[in-house]
Parts: sequence; structure tokens; C-alpha cells
Amino acid sequence: MTPRRLSRSVEDYLKVIYGLSETGDPASTSAIASLLDVQPASVTGMVKRLAESGLLEHVPYKGVRLTEQGASDALRVLRRHRILETYLCERLAYSWDDVHDEAERLEHAVSENLIERMAAALDFPVHDPHGAPIPTRRGEIESAEVATLADARPGDRVRIRAVRDEDSDELRSMAAEGLVPGARVLVSQGQSVDGAVEVSLANGDRRSVQADLARHIYVVPDDG
Repeated sequence: MTPRRLSRSVEDYLKVIYGLSETGDPASTSAIASLLDVQPASVTGMVKRLAESGLLEHVPYKGVRLTEQGASDALRVLRRHRILETYLCERLAYSWDDVHDEAERLEHAVSENLIERMAAALDFPVHDPHGAPIPTRRGEIESAEVATLADARPGDRVRIRAVRDEDSDELRSMAAEGLVPGARVLVSQGQSVDGAVEVSLANGDRRSVQADLARHIYVVPDDG
């Protein structure tokens, strides 16, 4: 069957709710409103519509969580977004700090057929330019990495797995500092009084990573 097309607004809500509840916690109305830059009253109305459509369910006093159908629809949007980002970077020479907004605009317009042709042209990538896993066509996705550089302790050797991609200025800063997916770092000092995390890169360069930035860098233990 051809996947049904949802409105842009519904797709945006599903993607945001998926991201907020990826670690297992329900998504709160205030968090959804903040990420979508809309009023809480608007979120309340949309949440009611999505619940009536069977795309999400309420968690009393905590927020909302996607149903199986809602999660499936959200993963399809994520796949379009991340394939587009990868194609823009690898085939059209976009920089990694430019592709997010472009993909946001395109993801609601492209056909599933075009996305699959792009995926095939790219030899079916499994991660986007920011290290985020790309859902498969069947709606499967790697487990979310929830540890951030801000959580690391002194002496930890970690590898950057992925980074948040919404803020272009942050991405440019990460690139300039060498804090990109695949980079190996040694945490020499955990969060200081001002929130910075002191790290050393594999080439010996030292970096002081501010707290806000460290929370947007996802890491895994470096066993290599």
C-alpha cells in the first residue's frame, strides 16, 4: 500500500512528539509548544485531534505518547528528513549546518518514491550527516543514544555518535572545534562551576565545551 500523506502540521507534531518521547518519557504540552513555537492552547487542540485519530494517547498528568501507528508515521517523516539531509550534503555539496532547514521544507513535499530513489543513489545510508540513525523503509531504527557529553565523567574516553542539528550556529561551532560524529575525545574534567566540559581530542588539542553545546553532543564509550 502507498503510505498515506498527512498534513504538514500533523507530520510536524508527530516528529516532535517522537523526539521528545524517544527515551520513554511522555511529551509534555509545554515542551511540544516550545519546539514548534506555538501557543499551548494550539497544542491542546491538535493533541485532541491526534488522539481521536488514534495517533497518540494521553498519559495522565504527564503528557502524551505516540501509538504504534503514530510512531510509524513519525518514523516515515524522519526517514524523509534524514535521507534529504544526506542527499543534500553528499550530492549537492550543502554544508551540514545548512541542510536541516532545507530538509524541513522539502520533507512535506517529496514523494516516497523520490526518497527511495535518493536512498538507493546513496547506497542506502544508515546515518545522516549529523550522525542520527535513518529509519529503514520498514520503520525500524537504532536505539536512541541518550548519553551526552555533559553526562561524561573525568577520565571517560568517548566517541561522538551524533549531534543535534537544529541550530546552524551550534553546528558551525562544533565543526570548528572538531566535535563531529566519529571524533574520539578524552574528558579531562567534568562540568565545571560555569558548566563547561574540558576535553582533549585524539590529536591532542584541548577544548572547553560550554554546557549548552555539550548537552547537544551524543556520545558512546570509545572501545577502540
